[in-house]
Amino acid sequence: DVQLVESGGGLVQAGGSLRLACATSGFYFDDYAIAWFRQTPGKEREGIACTYSRDDDTFYTDSAKGRFTIYRDDYKKTVYLEMKNLRPEDTAVYYCAADPRSHWYPIRTMKSPYDYWGQGTQVTVFS
Repeated sequence: DVQLVESGGGLVQAGGSLRLACATSGFYFDDYAIAWFRQTPGKEREGIACTYSRDDDTFYTDSAKGRFTIYRDDYKKTVYLEMKNLRPEDTAVYYCAADPRSHWYPIRTMKSPYDYWGQGTQVTVFS
């Protein structure tokens, strides 16, 4: 079974940093697009960053550019989201997601729903 387990969320002051981790199992890691999304109550889920190849090709939405970095550890089968200069508006539940259609543009840009999801990890940024 595909499993995605997020960790690393927490409470951080504005301007601080966090690193989220998504430990994966149950699928061939190299073939899947793996992305981070976030959601706050009353808002639609938002794609943040995606890694979609073993060459570490990535895609970032405007919310993430310049402050967030996604990268993968192929040996550990884990994807990380490094977040810097956090702002209160970054407060959300962050989800890791995986999909085998890594070649498909809507998946790479997180415009299409993903097949597999983790349980989420809460990130709270206070000012």
